[in-house]
Amino acid sequence: MNKNKWDLVITSKYGWFDLNISEILRYKDLLVLFIKKDFTTFYKQTILGPLWFFIQPLISTILFSFIFNKVANIPTDEIPPFLFYMSGIIAWNYFSDCLTTTSSTFSTNARMFEKVYFPRIIIPISKIFSGLSKFLLQLFLFFIIYLYFLSIGNKEIFFSPKILFLLPFLLLQMALLGLGLGLIISSLTVKYRDLNYLVGYGTQLLMYASPIIYPLSIVPERFKYLIMLNPITPLIEIFRKGLVGKGHFDLYLLIYSILITLVVFLLGVLIFNRIERSFIDTV
Repeated sequence: MNKNKWDLVITSKYGWFDLNISEILRYKDLLVLFIKKDFTTFYKQTILGPLWFFIQPLISTILFSFIFNKVANIPTDEIPPFLFYMSGIIAWNYFSDCLTTTSSTFSTNARMFEKVYFPRIIIPISKIFSGLSKFLLQLFLFFIIYLYFLSIGNKEIFFSPKILFLLPFLLLQMALLGLGLGLIISSLTVKYRDLNYLVGYGTQLLMYASPIIYPLSIVPERFKYLIMLNPITPLIEIFRKGLVGKGHFDLYLLIYSILITLVVFLLGVLIFNRIERSFIDTV
């Protein structure tokens, strides 16, 4: 028997591309545990409980409909404003949740990382799946409201089954883009804590640079290319087109968005993998 043969070797000396995916798979039970924890703690010690998953998009949609449609008189491509804003909000919420929750991985879990070893990337991955469960609940709410508009004879909205087929891929891309950006920010905040305060503002600004509160069709041509450079733009437009039948679908724009997403995701994983080996010495 070789006494020097260990079941697990923990070391800080890893290369940039030593991702050790098999180790993540061995901790799949811990991943499930973190997902359950995120879901239950969201409404723990609240009066309304899981209803908050529905209340948040409803309040946002009502406010957007009043401020941007009624007051600012921004058109919604002949789509009922309530459906227009909600379709954009629930898609944006998933992306922004993936970004903001993963961007604080090191700062919010430093004490736990000091005490026990497990692949650190398990936590940001769990945030992606926790956000997905929230997204599905909000999508269910959207369908209920959608059926109401159909029942009152609204003929301006319709499903686009072919584009809806892309829904799993759109969600995957939103998750990878949000995860990649979150991992980069989380890694940088180990040394630069100021970024923690800028994430919220940056995410809010990015929302206004995305076609959430306005359709892409009303953006002046001289500014439209700036909105299209935002990789989340084609995802929101395709998602909305699949749900309500109005939106901009551009294959080349989608390919551009996919390429940006892959670059950001791979860069985020590599930087995170590098930083997490020694971040305890820094914090």
